[in-house]
Amino acid sequence: MTTLLVAEHDNASLSDQTAKALTAAADLGGDVHILVAGKDARPAAEAAAKLSGVAKVLLANGDVLLNGLAEPTAALILGLADGYDAIVAPATTAGKNVLPRVAALLDVMQVSDITRVVAPDTFERPIYAGNAIQTVKALDAKKVITVRTASFQAAGEGGSAAIEEIAVPEDPGLSGFVGNRLSESERPELTSAKIIVSGGRGVGSDENFEKVITPLADKLGAAVGASRAAVDAGFAPNDWQVGQTGKVVAPELYIACGISGAIQHLAGMKDSKVIVAINKDEDAPIFQVADYGLVADLFDVIPELEAELDKVKG
Repeated sequence: MTTLLVAEHDNASLSDQTAKALTAAADLGGDVHILVAGKDARPAAEAAAKLSGVAKVLLANGDVLLNGLAEPTAALILGLADGYDAIVAPATTAGKNVLPRVAALLDVMQVSDITRVVAPDTFERPIYAGNAIQTVKALDAKKVITVRTASFQAAGEGGSAAIEEIAVPEDPGLSGFVGNRLSESERPELTSAKIIVSGGRGVGSDENFEKVITPLADKLGAAVGASRAAVDAGFAPNDWQVGQTGKVVAPELYIACGISGAIQHLAGMKDSKVIVAINKDEDAPIFQVADYGLVADLFDVIPELEAELDKVKG
């Protein structure tokens, strides 16, 4: 069995989502080839070649692939599909945009958001906001799979795979690139951060986010997250949202401040290695998944925590 893994990258560097998806791809058995599709993307291809367990890296360089549009990327993958038993991508915005098109063009059923490979044709995936795990057996000869990367450890380095440049297909002309509007921050990106400090409705306002949550995150070198309730209330921007309808994360440490723990939020962070919850309500559902729970007012506790952190750093 040979698997094609579609890399997540920005042309200059490789996302850690690729290394995590590689672990899932390797569990399928057989060789894993990584496809790096972009423009001037050799640095990303070289990073992919160093990952342990990679047999080959396919590098497609072309103007049409510069911005990761789904249609030309899907056309590229379709041209390679005959040589592979499975096509895999991280279940990110890009992966969710490209792979359903590939599955439709191949006329196969996509298996989405897997959290475990049981066998080369059998997978586990969450349903009902993570309250149940569904076991899916894919009967199609060619598998198209997206991976919930929060459930897999990143593959390490140590590989030395060959990089093979491949031809780029013509632009299907079905879409065009208009522009990017990217948020800039010195904090880590939410889905790859090792520490996340999240605030919920209990934070009370966007001003309190700036006064209480973000200073703690900055002291810890952490990313900032938010519950949907906080985002809907205007306390935090959409790209901070953690949960079923936001981003799925699995940091080493997740600190939930003023978050009650709705099912939808828990679905996005319950795979975190260590969960710390601060909430005034001792019956808050967040305490059921927390490793450490503190029934207290976050406005009292967080300044004390910051003071202790200053002592340690001092």
